[in-house]
Order: sequence, then C-alpha cells, then structure tokens
Amino acid sequence: MNINRMDHICIAVKNLDEARRKWEPLLGKSAPDEAYEDEREKIRVARYRIGEVGFELMESTTPEGDVAGFIDRHGEGVMLISFNVDNTRDCIEELQEKGYPFIPDKRGEIARPFRDGEFTFIHPRKLNGVLTEIIDDRGGLAFRAK
Repeated sequence: MNINRMDHICIAVKNLDEARRKWEPLLGKSAPDEAYEDEREKIRVARYRIGEVGFELMESTTPEGDVAGFIDRHGEGVMLISFNVDNTRDCIEELQEKGYPFIPDKRGEIARPFRDGEFTFIHPRKLNGVLTEIIDDRGGLAFRAK
C-alpha cells in the first residue's frame, strides 16, 4: 500500500460556530477554505488548508451521529487522522489480507462514497486507539499547497 500524504486531521466539536471562533485566529484564517454538510455522515464541517494537509472541525448534525457518539465517549478533541491513497478499495483489500479490521457504515458497507472518491475507517483497536481514515483523491478532494 502506498500512502501519498496525510490528507486531513479531524477535530470533533459540539458547536462548530464556537469552535471556529477559537481556531480561526490561531490558524490565521477568517473563514474556512471549505465548509460543507454531509447528510450521509450526519456532519457539518469547516475545513482549512494548512500546507498540504486539511484541518477539519466537525460537528454532528444529530445526537445519533458518529461525531456525537465520539464526543459522548471521549469529549471534544482529535477524532481521526486521514491518509490519502490512490485507490481506497485496493487498500481495503490489501489491509484486510494483513488483518486490519474496518468499520462498516450503517448499511454494512466498508467503502463509503464521498464526492468522486471513497473512504474507509480502520478500527482504532488496531492502531493504538487512533481512528484512521483511508481516502482516495479521484476528484481533487484533498487540498494542495498553493
């Protein structure tokens, strides 16, 4: 498996607007480089470009969402790290052969769609308690340094 680069780091927050007011002065930003809502994942995201790495603040849009569950168990903070790869499905296959467990979505799917690509989560029990995402970059999703 070839990791191209770190794609992004996600911070789980209870209130996205409050978190933005705290983080944006530190990041030297007056607004996110990208803001979006993902209905399937039940999240609102403010994404910032820090060099070639995305820095995301994520808020759950429902009390039953994964981000809300993470905050209930661990409090606000770093939720996951994400690595960019050429093909998520190829990586899943290779990592499954090596014994890496994945977290399926509510439909039982391991590869989840996002824009023109896919992503998946490796279970944190395999990687020292760190939820790790693998995402491909077919649609130019990842930020690039300008």
